[in-house]
Amino acid sequence: MLKIGTRASPLAMAQAHEARDRLMAAHGLGAESFEIVPITTTGDAIQDRPLSEAGGKGLFTKELEDALYDGRIDIAVHSSKDMPTLLPPGLVLSTFLPREDVRDSFISLSAPSIMDLPQGVKFGSSSLRRQALIRRMRPDIDVVMFRGNVQSRLRKLEEGIVSGTMLALAGLRRLKMEHVATDIMPVDSFPPAPGQGAISIEHRGNDAEVVRMLAPIHDEVTGQALACERAFLAALDGSCRTPIGGHAVVENGMLRFKGLIITPDGTIWHEIGAEGRVENAAAIGAKAGADVREKAGTQFFEGWF
Repeated sequence: MLKIGTRASPLAMAQAHEARDRLMAAHGLGAESFEIVPITTTGDAIQDRPLSEAGGKGLFTKELEDALYDGRIDIAVHSSKDMPTLLPPGLVLSTFLPREDVRDSFISLSAPSIMDLPQGVKFGSSSLRRQALIRRMRPDIDVVMFRGNVQSRLRKLEEGIVSGTMLALAGLRRLKMEHVATDIMPVDSFPPAPGQGAISIEHRGNDAEVVRMLAPIHDEVTGQALACERAFLAALDGSCRTPIGGHAVVENGMLRFKGLIITPDGTIWHEIGAEGRVENAAAIGAKAGADVREKAGTQFFEGWF
């Protein structure tokens, strides 16, 4: 029996079921050949402060990686945007499922778009990237910290705690809740987080049977795009402390990448574009990261990076 580790939120469970269903179809196995093991992570437990103050992206992965180490699970299913760029020794991120829509969705009960929100209202988001981009669009809005899973954030919206919030469209689609989106943000003006919309699978590098089982469900195009985006993050020491956007598109053996760094207050930003052959995906992302860092200068990063 293959044990599939996942965070315990409804979205994370939906992603684990998608991974299981793809494995079942690829190998002609029944559901009884798999066990989904929900694990509460530190990131799920912390709801009272930004993750950047508590340790960053690894807060959503540490307990799952501990379970991989001690054999309680065989694979861990993650949202790729939550994955640190450096993995613990002996663990690998080899498998990416076909990517969903990368865009962010705006959700409000009182306005059809961010630009239509009244002046000075509260807008809730836990993402430093989204907070910065919203402040760039609407500096008059009061952007506040807004933690919780999809369901709890929507409940807070209904209770009037904030007038608007933002969630990944991919997550809403996986939960069959796309209808709650009020507006969809364009990628060009509101770039997604690197890895957004992609499910990734982590496992022990020396587990040959797991490698064999995962091989047929890996989506190569998604893997190539993520190699570029994660290299961009790595070049910038990307973490939850860093407002960074990045998106790679693969077509006909070529890769096009656009990246952005922005100050948390949304007042200063630098964009970068790059392209090349897909076999150079990681190198393209790494160079884009180095180039935008040089373009911004050391003063840009002081105090927040």
